[in-house]
Formats: sequence, C-alpha cells, structure tokens
Amino acid sequence: MQIKVYCSEESNVMKKMLTGRNIGNMLFVLLLLVLLFVPSAKAAVLRGLMQMGFFSPDVESNVQEKVPTAIDLSAIHFKDAAGNGIVLGDLKGKVVFLNFWATWCPPCLAEMPSINKMYNKFKDDQAFVFIFVDADSDLLKSARFMEKRNYHLPLYRAASAIPEMIFSGSLPTTVVFDKQGRISYHESGAANYNDNRFIDFMTKLKNMK
Repeated sequence: MQIKVYCSEESNVMKKMLTGRNIGNMLFVLLLLVLLFVPSAKAAVLRGLMQMGFFSPDVESNVQEKVPTAIDLSAIHFKDAAGNGIVLGDLKGKVVFLNFWATWCPPCLAEMPSINKMYNKFKDDQAFVFIFVDADSDLLKSARFMEKRNYHLPLYRAASAIPEMIFSGSLPTTVVFDKQGRISYHESGAANYNDNRFIDFMTKLKNMK
C-alpha cells in the first residue's frame, strides 16, 4: 500500500510539472541554452534580425570623434597563408575594408553573408582592398570555413602589433580607411554590410580624391 501511495504522489508531482506553463518555461530555458552554447544558432538569430533591418552600419556618425586617425599605417603588417605580406601604409590611394573575425564568434558568423555579398560587388574594382584577419591566426581553419560556405574572402593573420585604436580585441571589428589612409568607419559588433547605405558609403569613398 505504501508503494501505491508513493507512486500516486509521484504521478501527481509529474502532472504538475508538465503543465503548459512549465513546458513553456522549459522550452524557453532550452532555447536560451542553445543560443548561449551553439554559435551557429546564435548567428542564425542575429542574421534573421539583419534581414529584418536591424544592425545597419552607422555610416553617418562622425567617426573622427570616436577614433583617432593619426596612426602609423606603415607599421601595421598582415600575411596570408602563402606568406605574402601586405602593409597598410602601402595602400594609400585605395579604400581599405579591414575586418577582424573568428570562426567561433557568433556575430562574426552572422555578418559574414552580408560581407561576402558586399565584397562580390567591389572585388574587381582596383580602388578597393579587402583584408579579413583571423583573430586566432589559424588560416587553415578559417580557409576551410570559407570553402565550406563558398566564400572567397582574402584571409590574413596579423604580422605586427595592431594599435588598440584599430582593434581592441572585440569581435567582430570592422575598419574602413579612405584613400588618404584616414579612418572613415570603425565598428565593433555585427552589422549588415550589404546595406544600401553602406554600399553608397563605399562608393563615395572611392570617388573622393
């Protein structure tokens, strides 16, 4: 008899736990855990918000008020997987799009499709240079990541110290230099870089002397 009472009480407890409200709470907690510990899931949510019009790049703000522009670009070097180097100071006369990212970073994964679309619009224009810096310097891993997703973004690793005013460690970080080597855009965090306003912004920088 004691066993039956115990089983009955246990059944009642289970029924109370499985009410609609509790199931909803458990599903909510499960969703939070997935977003916290599954980078691709968090990236998918951010990407969906981008498609809804969120995370548009703020190209109208005065960047010079936020980021000093007196930087020795000749001291900033990057290298690709083949060991070929590129120096920011040698890119005067070009519009430079510089992006710091990592394969494990959900906001980086979220913005990458928009970056790839924007890159494809400008990649054949000699006025632009694109540098995608793997923060982990694991170019083989990042190349596999790109290949799997059919991206063809030029990958580099940092081959010198990077001034904190350009990259402070936050991922992703995107910096755009004008043809005079001045910082024209600086953003830490994901953004939709295929946004029409950003495309227009890049075109205006190209047309500036």
